[in-house]
Amino acid sequence: KVWDTNGKLLADLKGHQNYVMSAAFSPDGQRIVTASFDRTAKVWDTNGKLLADLKGHQNWVRSAAFSPDGQRIVTASFDRTAKVWRVSGLDELLARGCDWLQDYFVTHPEAREKLWVCRARG
Repeated sequence: KVWDTNGKLLADLKGHQNYVMSAAFSPDGQRIVTASFDRTAKVWDTNGKLLADLKGHQNWVRSAAFSPDGQRIVTASFDRTAKVWRVSGLDELLARGCDWLQDYFVTHPEAREKLWVCRARG
């Protein structure tokens, strides 16, 4: 749950399948990362919308934290590993996907027309 300093409930972060071990705000205060015994970390906006599900650990995720610049998340797990995850916004991910498809679009220009997000990038 996310509360303001007056005790008002702002959001309920529901989605983990086991205990949540830690939670931390991003440096800009716009996102929250949670670590859970369900072997995942999750990234949320401050309204409680799930933005990313970080999967890959083989055991409980004990903690998660943003880097000072907010561009990466580090997770620590009982599987004896720590993982570093790149934090990307949806716009960046979509742009990267369109870039990867450039060679395909050369021979299939109609495909670009079907993908409005790539069409806008010309």
